[in-house]
Amino acid sequence: MLVADDEPIIRAGLGAILDSQADITVVGTAGDGEEAVEACARLRPHVLLLDIRMPRRNGLWALAELGRRGLLGPGRSQALMLTTFDLDEYVDDALADGAAGFLLKNSSYEELTGAVRAAAAGHSALSPAVTRRIIEGHLSTRRRPNERELARLNDLTERERGVLRLVGDGLSNAEIADRLVVSLHTVKTHVSRMLAKTGCQSRAQAAVLARDTLA
Repeated sequence: MLVADDEPIIRAGLGAILDSQADITVVGTAGDGEEAVEACARLRPHVLLLDIRMPRRNGLWALAELGRRGLLGPGRSQALMLTTFDLDEYVDDALADGAAGFLLKNSSYEELTGAVRAAAAGHSALSPAVTRRIIEGHLSTRRRPNERELARLNDLTERERGVLRLVGDGLSNAEIADRLVVSLHTVKTHVSRMLAKTGCQSRAQAAVLARDTLA
């Protein structure tokens, strides 16, 4: 676990809360985006908590840079974005760049630790309802998908395309299993293959792709 926030007190507090958990270890901290990227490259944490608003290089820059360096995604680091406002104007950019989820700075201890565990397990760190609200709120004005986005769907089977659509609707794996009348294990397999084929680095990013391309 790596914590990046420009405010020393918040950074130390988050680190202390997370490190007090038996199953979470904080391996490093950073004060801005550049420090976060370099620390992530060196330490390879399972989860990275990135404050969106930081001086010099902010969390969005760090998120994009991690993606460019191939440090983000399944089997690598998962990024949780930390923000003061649940309707931050940059949430849609972060989703598109592969953020695994979002946390408000006034989140409870349980929400914080639960989000970290979810991200570490490769799941969205937002409940389906919150995922749906954010995606609909920030991407309500749907644009025409470009050729590059459409090409990401070419290798999907019909079932995988259907799973992508349901992820875009904000359904959890359990809800998808109920909808398709298949086992939870089967859904997890479909989701994993769909992420790999589309190049999506997180479930939230896949939801954005679905909303852009599967109107």
